[in-house]
Amino acid sequence: MRLELTSPAFSTGGTIPKKHTCEGANTSPALTWTEVPAGTRTLALVVDDPDAPGGTWVHWVAWNIPATARGLPEAVSPTDAMLQQGQNDFRAIGYGGPCPPRGHGPHRYFFRLYALDAPLTLPPTTTRATLDAALAGHVLATAELMGTYLRDR
Repeated sequence: MRLELTSPAFSTGGTIPKKHTCEGANTSPALTWTEVPAGTRTLALVVDDPDAPGGTWVHWVAWNIPATARGLPEAVSPTDAMLQQGQNDFRAIGYGGPCPPRGHGPHRYFFRLYALDAPLTLPPTTTRATLDAALAGHVLATAELMGTYLRDR
């Protein structure tokens, strides 16, 4: 069984709609995934932009998504009780949408879902580095969805 991640908002390699970016409502897109592997206790999610001028920019860090969930709705609130969320590189909790510099070519945004064999005990100040360390030895499967965005000029 292979874990697959998709979104009704955009296809793999497709353009992320403006409403999910800093030029729109800046809301998270809906996400869906297939059945998780046996032994999955929770899921974690990371969204990042490896094309950012200063290095990879983290847009969303989330964990303890229930193993029974088959997706996340559009516009997940930073205080949504379904999951725990950490600090993105905008220094905010929750989702921060694509916002590449103007005049900078299209950027790629990677949504990565991790099936885990254990829940994680992490504070809301958790960053990508802290989450990555906590994932070590607990990942049963991963799935990836990549979308692109080019900011208006």
